[in-house]
Amino acid sequence: MLEPMQIKFSPNYTITPEIAKFLLEIEATKEKILHLPLTPKVLASLRETARLFTTHYSTMIEGNRLQPDQVEKVLHHDEHFPGRERDEQEIKGYYAALEQVEKWGARGIPITEKLIQSLHALVMSNGRNTVKATPYRDGQNLIRDGRTRRIVYMPPEAKEVSPLMKAFVKWLSKGEEIPYPILAAIAHYQFVTIHPYYDGNGRTARLLTTLILHLGGYDLKGIYSLEEYYALRLEDYYTAISIGPSHNYYMGRAEADITPWITYFIKGMADSFGKVWQQMQNSGQDGAQDQSKLLRELDPRQRKALEIFRSQNIVTAKEIGKLFHFKPRTSAQLCKKWVEAGFLEIVDPSNKKRSYRLTKKYSHLSKGHK
Repeated sequence: MLEPMQIKFSPNYTITPEIAKFLLEIEATKEKILHLPLTPKVLASLRETARLFTTHYSTMIEGNRLQPDQVEKVLHHDEHFPGRERDEQEIKGYYAALEQVEKWGARGIPITEKLIQSLHALVMSNGRNTVKATPYRDGQNLIRDGRTRRIVYMPPEAKEVSPLMKAFVKWLSKGEEIPYPILAAIAHYQFVTIHPYYDGNGRTARLLTTLILHLGGYDLKGIYSLEEYYALRLEDYYTAISIGPSHNYYMGRAEADITPWITYFIKGMADSFGKVWQQMQNSGQDGAQDQSKLLRELDPRQRKALEIFRSQNIVTAKEIGKLFHFKPRTSAQLCKKWVEAGFLEIVDPSNKKRSYRLTKKYSHLSKGHK
């Protein structure tokens, strides 16, 4: 067994012609989507639908029994389903973690062990915003088949989890020369291989994958769901990720050729991107006015702020701060900057009730007018 300081992570795979073909498809579709004009209203709708689907399918893989319409009711209407309390907690935790991943991705936050531990804490949090980073497991755990109880996988011993995770994160930080889709695929595989927690490893791996893709520019405006691809092909998912001659980590899992898993993952990305392209084309066929030129004048925060103005014409600095999780002073400074830039205008100048609306130039962007 390797000593902790000797542990290194060196994935074994080959970029086959099939993988190369899927990578080209992903790049071509990505460029088409990024240049397709959409109104803020349509974009916000597609983004929220993707979040709900991602939450549903990722938790469904782990056995969650809530249906898509029930997921929406739990998250947006605070409804409860007797006997499904654990499922509700999983949904809330995953959705909160997904929202945080999007924020980290937008801010370009680098991946560290602390970030991964915080991500896992959110997954297990029941939707709470304030959580403590989760330490790695301190004992062995076995992954068993839910029906037969046979051992499906025995991960590395607890004493090796920390050095393995350190090597993994170090490898991630130096993976710039690897195409991000492949980087994400390898990261997904390696995380579930180490299995650093007793529970929540699969959900955390899928969210980590999403973060890597966002950091690499493959967020597609937040409107695709790889989890849907996995869930609808669940047997293929388990087959592809169960690589190696044995269920035992120490008997070939770490050194296995993971080309089949990467093929499965990259094909999933290509399929998911293609589906988004079709959805966006359909959404654009309702005669919506092309607002892409005006939208490009706005920075990412201003585009996100348009979501608030979809439901109300006048907002306060506090409401804008809540959207970005800013402190009051930072929110006030941001609003002042936007007034000077001609994005907002002051409605009520009093300090206690200071409020804003979009300037005439940008006011129609929040409505999704045709």
